[in-house]
Order: sequence, then C-alpha cells, then structure tokens
Amino acid sequence: MNRMISLTTLATAALLSACSSVGERGAMASGPMATATLEPTRGNTAAGTVTFQQVGDRVLVTAKVSGLKPNQEHGMHVHEKGDCSSGDGMSTGGHFNPDAKPHGPQGGDHHAGDMPALTADANGNANASFQLTGVSVGGGAADLVGHGLIVHAAPDDYKTQPTGNSGARIACGVVKLS
Repeated sequence: MNRMISLTTLATAALLSACSSVGERGAMASGPMATATLEPTRGNTAAGTVTFQQVGDRVLVTAKVSGLKPNQEHGMHVHEKGDCSSGDGMSTGGHFNPDAKPHGPQGGDHHAGDMPALTADANGNANASFQLTGVSVGGGAADLVGHGLIVHAAPDDYKTQPTGNSGARIACGVVKLS
C-alpha cells in the first residue's frame, strides 16, 4: 500500500512539474500582439477584427469577419502601406513582400503578406485561426505592424502574379500593436 501511495505521489509530482514547465515555455514563447480592425471599403459591408500574436518563430492569426459573400472564399493579404484613406483600399499598395518572393500559398515560396483564405458561412461570417511563418509582430524586416490588411471579394488562386486574382478590396484595416 505504501508503495502504491509513493508511486501515485511520484506520478502526481511529475505531472505537476511537466505542466509547470509547459506553462513557463508557453509564456516565454508568446510575444507581442497586434490587431487590425477591418472597415468596409466604399459600397461594401465586410468588417471585423484580425489579431496577430508572435508565438515562437510563428505568428498566430485569429480572424472574425462579417458582411462577406455567403458560402464563398475571400482572399486576405497584408499589403505594403498602412493607409486605408482611399475608400477602395487601393492606398494600401501591393502585397507586403520584403523578400521579393512570388505570390503563393503558405506551403511554398510566398509574399510575407500572403495568407490563407477566409471562408464565409451561409450568413456571410468567417472565423479563422492559422499560423504564418516568415513574418513577425513588432520587429524585423517582415514585421506586419504598420501595414494594411485587405479582405478581397474573390478567392485567391495562389497562382496569378503578383496578386492571386482575388478581386476588389472589400475591407481594409491597419495592423497596429495592441
């Protein structure tokens, strides 16, 4: 019986130690956060919030967007300039691309601003969570902070250079440290 209690005590201590270590590593791995508040461009209804958090060498992206075309994919990209003043989103310039790479999906060569598409449900709402590589929040050449975030009217084909043929810019926001 004492041996069973000792084994249980050891197992509990090992489990608590492992949880503590994971918690400490998780806290150390998490870094700065940034947020883009998306507003509709002229004549559109898409709006929402996208957060970016540095987690180790990756950036965790969480998006919540409404006012999209129901049951459709919409391209979403970080653009060069943090300027949504034009009304049509064109003041953000082209895709953010500090390494002069071709446009493409996350699995291959791609612009720093290339991201997975948003998929709207039957009510025109999209909730997405994914990780990006090759970018950062709050420092370095591929820092997303200060750049424009655009949601497009159409899906990204991940082939057409340099834009992905994603159509009109239906929502615009600026990525800001939060």
